[in-house]
Amino acid sequence: MIPRQTFFPGIPEITYEGPGSKNPFAFRHYNPEELVEGQPMREHLRFAAAYWHVMRNQLADPFGGGTALMPWDDGTNSVANAQKRVRVFFEFLEKTGIDYYCFHDRDVAPELETLAASHAALDAVANTLGEEQARTGKKLLWGTACLFAHPRFAQGAATSPSLPVYTHAAAQVKKALEVTHRLGGGGYVFWGGREGYSTLWNTDMKRELDHLAAFLHMAVAYKKEVGFTGPFWIEPKPREPSTHQYDSDAAACLNFLREYGLLDEFELNIETNHATLAGHTMKHELTVAAAAGKLGSIDANRGDELIGWDTDQFPTDLYLALDVMLVVLGMGGFKAGGLNFDAKRRRESHTPEDLFHAHIGGMDTFARGLKMAAAVRADGRCADFVKARYATWDSPLGQKIEQGKATLAELEKVALGQPAPVLASGGQEYLENLVNEFV
Repeated sequence: MIPRQTFFPGIPEITYEGPGSKNPFAFRHYNPEELVEGQPMREHLRFAAAYWHVMRNQLADPFGGGTALMPWDDGTNSVANAQKRVRVFFEFLEKTGIDYYCFHDRDVAPELETLAASHAALDAVANTLGEEQARTGKKLLWGTACLFAHPRFAQGAATSPSLPVYTHAAAQVKKALEVTHRLGGGGYVFWGGREGYSTLWNTDMKRELDHLAAFLHMAVAYKKEVGFTGPFWIEPKPREPSTHQYDSDAAACLNFLREYGLLDEFELNIETNHATLAGHTMKHELTVAAAAGKLGSIDANRGDELIGWDTDQFPTDLYLALDVMLVVLGMGGFKAGGLNFDAKRRRESHTPEDLFHAHIGGMDTFARGLKMAAAVRADGRCADFVKARYATWDSPLGQKIEQGKATLAELEKVALGQPAPVLASGGQEYLENLVNEFV
């Protein structure tokens, strides 16, 4: 047998060495089989690598070209080069111990001169993806179609004023969903990268939203037709590249889904940097989604609050990781989703080694966040404080109100017979100090 080519010859398999390790190619906190709340870390976290960042991001920015060193890539748009990238990627997954991956159709396979040729290219690359999944045991967390990069989508895809563009987008989603299903994907993501507007002077918003809803209803129908059982996820983002995007935040997405009768068919994929751009904390966006029973998956990264665009930095903030994992544990963990590193190295961090350092850091950060969240939950003081704060609502009257059985006249009668209300402390400083005990 001819031995497989090694694309990262100087990088070892990344293993757990413990907090005292000084090895930059080792985990200090992520121990995949360590039990947390009775479940292995790897199952709690369900890490995924983003194909578009690991294999295709050249590390360009608005002010300069790409710097990324990718010695395995011959720079062509050929199917053979795309298939080679797949083999490189799976070696990366094996060495990092990441169990899942995510892709856009146009990341993994080239877009060719015709839609039919692009479909055929995607099928050919999907064959290689399937072979590598079978060889390694790695799994597809989710797939999606890239409906934002090509110039044809400059005015939207499912919201385009051009019917030919809309039909092209529909065909692309159909194929991407087929491939995701074929590869055993856990779910399928819709990110409306161009579903919005630059100015309302040329926009019929109601008509565009109607068209978007029709598009998603057709996707739901086809999902059922082919027997894909994974969830559909919408990923909110408020702006950039559009001035305003219709999927602007979790609340806007939920409102849209309710309005168009799609709420039963979709959950949300929440990204940290998108929450930042929306003027929210990640915890806010996760809580909104989880409270509605619609938190499906997470894109793990962070943003720079001083920069007005999506920087997609790797997550290293322990407080952020704690916030995320408290919500995830609180909802009973992921079902089909996970933590996808939709994150890129800084432009100056251009070597293959930097790819590993970035993912090791992100994985260790969330491992610590998981353990801290479990410790906070086991301690119980935060939960007890919140429960006590709402204790009056556990009274018969509070329960009657929450069940929708009380009247204003009834509440007035109670209010007239009671002394002036006195509020207890919100205890913010106490709680912040308490949380610091676990970081």
